Amino acid sequence: MTTTTPGAAEVELAIGGMTCASCAARIEKKLNRMDGVDATVNYATEKAKVTFREDVTVPDLIAAVEATGYTAREPQTETERADGSTSGEDSEEQEEVDGLRPLRRRLTTAVALAAPVIAMAMTPALQFEYWQWLSLTLAAPVVTYAAWPFHRAAWTNAKHGAATMDTLISVGTSAAFLWSLWALFFGTAGTPGMTHPFELTIARSDGAGNIYLEAAAGVTAFILAGRFFEARSKRKAGAALKALLELGAKDVTVVRGGREELIAVGELRVGDRFLVRPGEKIATDGVVVEGSSAVDASMLTGESVPVEVGVGDAVTGATLNAGGRLVVEATRIGADTQLARMAKLVEDAQNGKAAAQRLADRISAVFVPVVIALALGTLGFWLGNGAGLTAAFTAAVAVLIIACPCALGLATPTALMVGTGRGAQLGILIKGPEVLETTRKVDTVVLDKTGTVTTGRMTLLTMHPADDTDEEEVLRLAGALEHSSEHPVAQAVATGAAARVGTLPAPEDFANIPGLGVQGVVEGHSVLVGREKLLAEWAISLPVDLRRAKAEAEAAGRTVIAVAWDGEARAVLEVADAVKETSPEAVERLRALGLTPMLLTGDNKAVAEAVGAEVGIAPEHVIAEVMPQDKVDVVKRLQSEGRSVAMVGDGVNDAAALAQADLGLAMGTGTDAAIEAGDLTLVRGDLGAAADAIRLSRKTLGTIRSNLFWAFAYNVAALPLAAAGLLNPMIAGAAMAFSSVFVVGNSLRLRGFQPADR
Repeated sequence: MTTTTPGAAEVELAIGGMTCASCAARIEKKLNRMDGVDATVNYATEKAKVTFREDVTVPDLIAAVEATGYTAREPQTETERADGSTSGEDSEEQEEVDGLRPLRRRLTTAVALAAPVIAMAMTPALQFEYWQWLSLTLAAPVVTYAAWPFHRAAWTNAKHGAATMDTLISVGTSAAFLWSLWALFFGTAGTPGMTHPFELTIARSDGAGNIYLEAAAGVTAFILAGRFFEARSKRKAGAALKALLELGAKDVTVVRGGREELIAVGELRVGDRFLVRPGEKIATDGVVVEGSSAVDASMLTGESVPVEVGVGDAVTGATLNAGGRLVVEATRIGADTQLARMAKLVEDAQNGKAAAQRLADRISAVFVPVVIALALGTLGFWLGNGAGLTAAFTAAVAVLIIACPCALGLATPTALMVGTGRGAQLGILIKGPEVLETTRKVDTVVLDKTGTVTTGRMTLLTMHPADDTDEEEVLRLAGALEHSSEHPVAQAVATGAAARVGTLPAPEDFANIPGLGVQGVVEGHSVLVGREKLLAEWAISLPVDLRRAKAEAEAAGRTVIAVAWDGEARAVLEVADAVKETSPEAVERLRALGLTPMLLTGDNKAVAEAVGAEVGIAPEHVIAEVMPQDKVDVVKRLQSEGRSVAMVGDGVNDAAALAQADLGLAMGTGTDAAIEAGDLTLVRGDLGAAADAIRLSRKTLGTIRSNLFWAFAYNVAALPLAAAGLLNPMIAGAAMAFSSVFVVGNSLRLRGFQPADR
């Protein structure tokens, strides 16, 4: 995947051959040494994200990676696969399977042969006269064939003057095996009838008469098991992104020249009209030009209730047509679709690195040579203190084995992958790992009113009928007349009336009075709907109770519509931008997270305070009558007061404030400008998703921190034990492998994260 910006380009390379975080650090260092290149290599995703100048080519980057001893290639983009190109997807799936197959084969061999070697070494009763020679026969394939990837990687790294985790594994197992060969052929270990006990205890031993075939074979088996389960877990961790990409349709029926033609989605072009039958997925983003239906968008937004769409309504690719037949005109294809952009956001976040991970990478880059030096120092110390060659060797090998910081390298990437993947499933897109660290510090959340706290469209809220006037009759007559008008307020009345009374009658002699309202005949009644001034022109005045209701509604910032027929005022209707049903609960959930909610709007103070009161925001936290260009100044002012500010918005006029805020949360139902400016995108047009997003981000960050603590604490605690000769090499290998599996397993717990409303 290559993108170009003025004076620079960006490419994402698939890296092969990495076995630990130190490998990623080496490749990253090599690439960053090139002039005009800025690279980030992620061990968990096995990808390198590289920004480079125009005088550098992609083959140059690949050559640099290969010179380091690894492979690199440009993978097929996620957006191309979303377009429906299945061949690349199949090949990458096959590549994943093929990558696990040899690892599974080596693991099976190691476990099958190492198990009897360990059993004989641990159980004196199984140590028959020539048991040690059988152990050698069984252990040799494990240390050579099964452990070959470690030896090969260690040799490659050595040729480039580097040491990685594979170096530790190769040196440790080879040393144990070669020592055993020497003891068997040139020492006393090969004597018929030789026995030695094996204790799973933390205790110092001089190792006299011992062979270490069980350590060499056992460590290889344990580490291969850890690598295999890590590889499987990493594939599971990325499953959310893969599932997201597979949501899209593969084929589409286009309508050309009056004929229907089935083509691959990748052949669809902007402006094409395509058919969506009931039960089919909508192929790409577009606008309905024929038909009406209910669309199930739950796979993208998490909303379980289908959305009713008709002519002129926008629809999103990968959503499901649950009702009637639709003809849609494509407005976005390929990388521009919402699905593709979601996938790109998720992938970018997964390829990023949090500050904690950057620290872990720097530590890993110097960790290996330090450990080798420590192992040599341990060997020399015990030899110098007269402990004996075997005891000193045992301690040195344990140091090499216990030190492998694979858990350190996996601590951040796996948690980040699972967290962002789970977020994508719930309609929460996390743009980058640095966002996670910001969510922990945020203490104030500024909410844009229109489209965020409210629906962003005019809605019939309530009505006040005159005495002896039937509410249903008011709605039927007023709704019928307003249905013929295109004015947003009229449409709000018509929609609200239809929802409450059903089918509306057709008006006669309809007339639109610009700036005042509408008039016409409905069911034999001469009806007026509009401003009070319109009624006055017909010498109709509002009675006292309706005048009082009108004044109260206007004081609350609502639009008031008067209804009259047959020469009498019958009712006043209140229309306003309604508060979303979920907003009050969402504000309370944000407050429960330790945040102070504030309402920001360009509306007048009365409207703003009324909305604030409805959702539970105190008047002192309502900021009204703010010009669009001044919203960013409000955020800056709050920051200057020492607050860490999160901003939630959906419009173009919110983009600057979203970018200025410490944490920007963009509603996915809003404009592209807002989405691009935000750090988190909430696909659901629901403020409750903001609370879920912050909670998920904090939980992901907590998982990263617990992973790093475990990895660091493990090495800090175990290395002194190993250096002191208190840790058997095989126990060290098992513990090292377990630590990696623990970190991945801890990260995978994020897959169980649930929104508060479920």
